[in-house]
Amino acid sequence: MALRQQLAQKLEQRLSPQQIQLMKLLQVPTMELDQRIKQEIEENPALEEGGEDQEDEFDNQEEHDEDQDQEEFDLSDYLDDDVADYKTQANNQSKDEEERVIPLSGEKSFQERLTEQLHLLYLDDKQFSIAEVVIGNLDESGYLNRDLEAIVDDLAFSMNLSVSEDEVLEIISLVQELDPAGVGARNLQECLLLQIKRKQGGDIARYTAMKILEDYFEEFTKKHYDRIAKKLEIEENDLKEALDEILKLNPKPGGSSRESAKNYQQIIPDFMLFETDGRIELSLNGRNAPELKVSKDYEIMLRKYAEGAKTSKSDKEAVSFVRQKLDSAKWFIDAIKQRQQTLLLTMNAIMNYQKSYFLSGDETKLRPMILKDIADVVGLDISTVSRVANSKYVQTNFGIYSLKYFFSESLSTESGEEVSTREVKKILSEAIENEDKKNPLTDEKLMDLLNEKGYNIARRTVAKYREQLNLPVARMRKAL
Repeated sequence: MALRQQLAQKLEQRLSPQQIQLMKLLQVPTMELDQRIKQEIEENPALEEGGEDQEDEFDNQEEHDEDQDQEEFDLSDYLDDDVADYKTQANNQSKDEEERVIPLSGEKSFQERLTEQLHLLYLDDKQFSIAEVVIGNLDESGYLNRDLEAIVDDLAFSMNLSVSEDEVLEIISLVQELDPAGVGARNLQECLLLQIKRKQGGDIARYTAMKILEDYFEEFTKKHYDRIAKKLEIEENDLKEALDEILKLNPKPGGSSRESAKNYQQIIPDFMLFETDGRIELSLNGRNAPELKVSKDYEIMLRKYAEGAKTSKSDKEAVSFVRQKLDSAKWFIDAIKQRQQTLLLTMNAIMNYQKSYFLSGDETKLRPMILKDIADVVGLDISTVSRVANSKYVQTNFGIYSLKYFFSESLSTESGEEVSTREVKKILSEAIENEDKKNPLTDEKLMDLLNEKGYNIARRTVAKYREQLNLPVARMRKAL
């Protein structure tokens, strides 16, 4: 087959580096924006934080030939002394604008607390090493999910310790005596038993609870209470007291320590939205519009090197480097400006779309709203609206909410009206909260209740919404 050449034209859509930078900045929430700006300032010395100086620092500079080196660049493009215009609205100032330090927790980790308790036990070096490995293998809930054989292998290969499974079991028993009660358990049943056994003191209810966990754990998990009462030959009141003791136990003993050891960050709202006398006022958190400027030192440096750029190769390279840094600084400042405008434009559209809710705070007044609805209003791509809604928060008269909270699908009523699925979920949640716990509502009964209220909904949809609300099935909600 003969080879041949041909010309072809094709149209491609590609994102510029500036567009990519803007997309990344849109995803960043307010509490991370400060760090992102500091990172950019560290990487680019031509970028500085703070307002532009009003005085012209170049009044005393010698006049230069504006036509020099025109073939490479226009010097005036890099010596713009105009004041940045993207922070001119007074309502962009936040009351806590200067409070930049986020308090972090200095608590010790769950494993560190357990290791400290090991020092109070009389352990030799070998036992202590085994205990450290056991504690290191506990998951975030305090459970030991690794096989004995795997732990033995870890000790042999990583620490050159030859131990038997019986030795490891002995140390596991010691770890299970540490606080909080229940740590080191291999499963939920063992975890609860470790805790109830520590509480034993002649109390009949706790003894019954221990027998239930030891001999009838499967029936307990499936809430077959009648079967348990019959096998133990106890009255319903006695069973209820025993179950109350079990419900006081912690199924995740490592969770409390793990949660307290986390470094929590304060949620900083990206928007402030308040209703006053029927009017809704929207403002952007001041941290979303920081004052940035191009370094005057770099502008002076550019002028200096531009003078000798025609004769000196090193000066040409210096000019190229400085131009690159100045361009990068200007692009970043422009991206921050566009970020601010995009955030305000999108939040303003959400505010108008959900005006009834923001005026009343009634969750049932939330309109069905998807990303496309807002994208059509603001004239942006759905992916851009998604980036704005992601990890952003708004402060209202009724609390602080994630922007995603206001997005929901629609559901048709008998009258043909489109309502938000959030309205249906609220009704479901209230119905389950107020149900008779001895005879909880099944999904079918919940469906009938919603149908009576005029909502066209199937049983499987009820089950889906119930699961989204993290509510168990009727049998698992049953109580004595």
